[in-house]
Amino acid sequence: MSKTTGRFLLIGLPILIIAGFVALFVILGATQPRPERETPVPRPAAVFVAEAVQSPVRLMVSTQGEVSPVTQIGLVVQVSGRIAYVNPSFTQGGFFEEGEVLVRLEDEDYRLAVIRAEALVTQRRQALIREEAEAQLAAEEWRAIGDGDASALTLREPQLADARAQLAGAEASLREARLALARTRITAPFNGRVREKLADLGQYVGPGARIGEIFSTDTAQVRLPFTDSELGRAGIPVAFRADSFETAPAITLGASLGGAWREWEGRIVRTDSSIDPQTRTLYAIAEVADPFGAAAEAAGAPLAMGLFVDAQVPGRALESAITLPRSALRGADQVLVARPDGTLSVRTVQIVESRPERLVVASGVEAGEYVVTSPLRGAAEGMRVRALDGNGEPIFPDSEDAETPGANGDPQTTGTDTASSVASAD
Repeated sequence: MSKTTGRFLLIGLPILIIAGFVALFVILGATQPRPERETPVPRPAAVFVAEAVQSPVRLMVSTQGEVSPVTQIGLVVQVSGRIAYVNPSFTQGGFFEEGEVLVRLEDEDYRLAVIRAEALVTQRRQALIREEAEAQLAAEEWRAIGDGDASALTLREPQLADARAQLAGAEASLREARLALARTRITAPFNGRVREKLADLGQYVGPGARIGEIFSTDTAQVRLPFTDSELGRAGIPVAFRADSFETAPAITLGASLGGAWREWEGRIVRTDSSIDPQTRTLYAIAEVADPFGAAAEAAGAPLAMGLFVDAQVPGRALESAITLPRSALRGADQVLVARPDGTLSVRTVQIVESRPERLVVASGVEAGEYVVTSPLRGAAEGMRVRALDGNGEPIFPDSEDAETPGANGDPQTTGTDTASSVASAD
């Protein structure tokens, strides 16, 4: 063997062996059977649905407001003096009845003024009696000896008029003294409670001094804001005034008080005279009679002043409207409808009322259709869905394909388990 031949075998033989193995692998890969590719079938998302119901509906309006007294006044003294008596009820939060004396000033000076005025009246009355007697005597004397018409001075008419004026002035002074004496007693003008106490026993006060603030417990009021659309739903005119409390529209006021939810019955008696320029709302005034008495017994707690309450106002009655669960609303004005063929329809609805428990629409959904109430991510028109009722049972079983043939002719199941196929929240 030559040197050239040996070098060729040493180098070329390994290369030939490697090339043979590569060719063998290529041949084996080309001749082995290929697996058939299957086209994936999308599985429909399981969603819970509820039926759209057509029925008569009473619209409701929800609003809020703060409770305040209808009558609230400041107690101001009209005469000067030292406070000699303070009613035990005249304390912050105290209850009192109409006509009850809350504060009394020292009145000795005013009693003396009354005595002096009474004495002066007695003097002026006696002077008038004397003048009347003298006038009568002068008239008789003139008739006896006089000739013609007597003058007013002869008949003592000026003196008589002066005596009558003097008596009238004395009587006015007496009434003034008695009035000042009465004003030393500050009495309650209504049944109520004390909101603020600003003076106490022994304190000297002058005319115009403010000694406290009280409010009436006969009636409480709540100012409730309404937008233009809410006024329309509630059926309240802009310039509304009830003929009487009994015929005024009834509402329900509610609040959490004392660890429990309380409700009081009230009535809308009127609306404000103008629209609020800041909020562009119109306030309606609701009143609750006897908030610390009968109303408190019915609710289990008094309607405290300053309490912030929710108000439910019954509105207009619709003879026929479509009602949906509130959870069916997507975004501002859309709902998803599951069609009998197993596809999804995205609808835009006209909302009449939206409340936490229901949605009332005027158009966009027909009675008997099923709206999606569970969350559904990536909802789109024509999307395949599996509609389920509240018990997890299919609504449209005929629209579900039990088996879908694959590319190789083998059946492929498309149904999904209810618990695993309900779509996640948006």
